Amino acid sequence: MSAIRIAVTVVSAAVAASRHPVVKAGMRAVVNNPKARDTALAVTRGAAYKAGVVARMIVGQRLR
Repeated sequence: MSAIRIAVTVVSAAVAASRHPVVKAGMRAVVNNPKARDTALAVTRGAAYKAGVVARMIVGQRLR
């Protein structure tokens, strides 16, 4: 499976999950709580950084 197909699948799943009513309610609860909002931002940034590291590893291997 190509990296692009995996990325499309992950994004599609994230969009579908974000539309779920329980997820929306949880997001509203986090937005209203400053401490939870800061924690959510830190976790999201960490996950994005790790995803970038993995993507660079995959792309780096394919270009060699």
